[in-house]
Amino acid sequence: MVVSSVAALGGKLTKRLVENLGPGRHGDGAGLYLVVDPSGARRWIVRVTVKGQENRAGAPLRTDFGLGGADVVTLNQARERALEYRRMAKAGLNPRFNARREVPTFEELARQVHIDRLPTWKNPKHGQQWLNTLRDYAFPKIGRMPVDSIGQTEVLMCLSPIWTVKHETARRLMQRLKTVLDVAKSSGFRDGENPVTAVKEAEVLPKVKAKAVHHDAMPWRDVPAFYAALEGRTATAAKALQFTILSACRTSEVLGMTWEEVDETARLWTIPAERMKTGVAHRVPLTDEMLRILTPMRTMASTYVFEGQKRHRPLSNMSMLMLLRRMGRGDFTVHGFRSSFRDWAAEAAGAPREVAEAALAHQFGTDVERAYARSDLLERRRALAASWCGFVGAVREE
Repeated sequence: MVVSSVAALGGKLTKRLVENLGPGRHGDGAGLYLVVDPSGARRWIVRVTVKGQENRAGAPLRTDFGLGGADVVTLNQARERALEYRRMAKAGLNPRFNARREVPTFEELARQVHIDRLPTWKNPKHGQQWLNTLRDYAFPKIGRMPVDSIGQTEVLMCLSPIWTVKHETARRLMQRLKTVLDVAKSSGFRDGENPVTAVKEAEVLPKVKAKAVHHDAMPWRDVPAFYAALEGRTATAAKALQFTILSACRTSEVLGMTWEEVDETARLWTIPAERMKTGVAHRVPLTDEMLRILTPMRTMASTYVFEGQKRHRPLSNMSMLMLLRRMGRGDFTVHGFRSSFRDWAAEAAGAPREVAEAALAHQFGTDVERAYARSDLLERRRALAASWCGFVGAVREE
């Protein structure tokens, strides 16, 4: 009796398990997994290591590939496709370019794009937000459609319901739809113009006037009295907020601050590029008042300057905002103190625009001007920081 190669394939899963397993990733063996989403959607993926190929970090190239939804691809079919991918990987062929693939659904390709781009996001939270937008507003409508069948009608089906009521979300959704469909074309699954581009250029969606988002800033004249009120508090959140006000840095930059970044001898804090919004390393001059806040924090012997409740972990990003609210100043935001500094620099200090903007790690000027502006104006910013800290700390010293 001759047994077919498909029938001979085996694993841990059964047809009943495939139909009834709860949310999670369930292994069949040899790199094949059934992925069950919280929504109940089921899909197959296979993880292979391509012989002789490396990823960007120099490690063996290990990649996940979608094999289709479990409602259309049977267990045996998934095993057969997984075997094909493993054979190619063992031969040093990347399945992405060599497999005989069926046209994937929009959801299958979107999830693969998400996996491929995870290493490029600075923060895993951003990567999850990217996928969540598609999960909430695109997958329910076009998730099961083959990517080659999606046109302008389907794009509008996703965007129209939220275009005016959740415009910022819709704008992000539009960009993410375009990205997935661009990948589909470059992978050979689609031809012609991206329907998202066509919808945008045709201006079929109503124009929505964007509202400027302003972070409520405390008037700069009121900052010294508030800073003095913080002085009587011993909580780490209070010290972090004092340092945030003095440095005029972003919340994430201060909370992610480690002692390795601090050079007290040179009186300098260097924030690495990967932690900066601009993607460029930023040097912050440390004044006497800043060092007065920082030095006692060393007794915590933590990796982070402002340690949270968990050992060697930073404060929560809500800690300073909650402190503001407890102090009855919930009408202001932590980020707003950057605006307080900027207003003071212009109105009271008369600081040149380029110096004030550099202190905030803002890009300024034209592309040509920035190309020639090699200096970060550190010494001029050091003098400005000393003046700001002197102004802010004046009430505390009385």
